[in-house]
Amino acid sequence: MAWKKAPEWLVESFDRLVPDDDPRVERRKMFGYPCAFARGSMFMGLHEDRLVLRLPEGPREEFRERYGAAIFEPFAGRVMREYSIVPRELLDDPAELVPWIRRSVDYAASVEPRGKGGGKKGGRKKAPTKKGG
Repeated sequence: MAWKKAPEWLVESFDRLVPDDDPRVERRKMFGYPCAFARGSMFMGLHEDRLVLRLPEGPREEFRERYGAAIFEPFAGRVMREYSIVPRELLDDPAELVPWIRRSVDYAASVEPRGKGGGKKGGRKKAPTKKGG
């Protein structure tokens, strides 16, 4: 299944919302969508017509309850539990959204970045092999 291109208005919103005053923040693309990283960990990004935001457990639950935000699932069966879909109403209220983005940056900057291969930094560890057998 091919993903839809992010609408221009959402790309423009993303560009305005990514903190430019934080040296930990880096912009990159992931799967062709604009994303933002702090110390190598993604904290915010676009996917199709949605903005997703990564938050730690307590604030994440508060965000979901307060705004009715859904858990991000890029495709069926692939739940990304730390990421929430930012509701459209919140996108229209940057003053309300920016503090959540700051929390997201701080959280991502505190997480050990993942290496290639999906594991912790340095990649996945290989299973031990049996000797002599």
